[in-house]
Amino acid sequence: MGPENESAVTEFILEGFPELDPRLQLFFSRVLLLMYLTTVMGNAIIIFLMCVDHHLQTPGDFFICSLAFLEIWFTSSTSIQVFVMLSSGQNTPSLSSCFAQNFFYFALGCTEFVLLVVMPFHCYVAICHPLLYAAIRKLQLCVHLGVAAWVLGFALLSYRLLFLSELSFCGSKIPHFLCDNSPLFKLSCSDTSLLWKIDSVFLPWVEVGSLYLTLAFDICILFCVLHLPATPGRKEALTTCSSHPIPLSIACGNCVALYTCPAEDVSLRTNRTGALLNTALYPFLNPSIYSLGNKSVMLALNKSIASPRTKLFP
Repeated sequence: MGPENESAVTEFILEGFPELDPRLQLFFSRVLLLMYLTTVMGNAIIIFLMCVDHHLQTPGDFFICSLAFLEIWFTSSTSIQVFVMLSSGQNTPSLSSCFAQNFFYFALGCTEFVLLVVMPFHCYVAICHPLLYAAIRKLQLCVHLGVAAWVLGFALLSYRLLFLSELSFCGSKIPHFLCDNSPLFKLSCSDTSLLWKIDSVFLPWVEVGSLYLTLAFDICILFCVLHLPATPGRKEALTTCSSHPIPLSIACGNCVALYTCPAEDVSLRTNRTGALLNTALYPFLNPSIYSLGNKSVMLALNKSIASPRTKLFP
């Protein structure tokens, strides 16, 4: 491709799922919309409950609220575009909007991995070092940790905007439903080896590092809890401990498989399937994994549902 073709690319064409029948694409778009609305509604209910119920305004609940807030933004950064693309055919994002989606997709994902380490660390301090936890359990400190996770996630991924803005492209058709690494790199006329090398080192470091830290904290919690007498609190602590590594290991394994190989080594089907799990299924499951298993959250939800009946039928 010559320079004329490079400068002519001002927008991309997201092909989505061209192998699907149009009627099947419409059905698929409605399924994704239902999952998106359920995800947003579930996370919004969690945030609402923790804002109005003072019993849920604890440091641990604050981190669950922060994760719910992040999940709303993470799934919105991709799911809305996928629904519009499949239902109406509007699939021509500009270069800047495509780069922005790529940046937010990875920055919000990195922030989530940091938050998923902070949550088991909080449980570790609360269970294994209760005296220290009693001295530091201040909401202000939790807010600082939450803000630090967001700042760290976005700051660490800021290099992507710089590198992406310097790329030139020889084609505009992206055989994907979002502006992910592999399809973008394959369209580029520029040398993307440096960006791939940075990603292949940095992204697995964040993903695998967060998984190892989470497992380390949970193992420490497990040994500490096993030395406690059998009480309801012990069972609740074990449940909380077991809920951390399962979804994180799924997300971590999926991301490592996608972003540690060069773009040409990742098949289109693998990339789209993995990205779909990250953007739709994983956020859809998170509210139930981290919140519906929380006894205090369920009590607050039942209380909020039952309170109108109490007013109507005293």
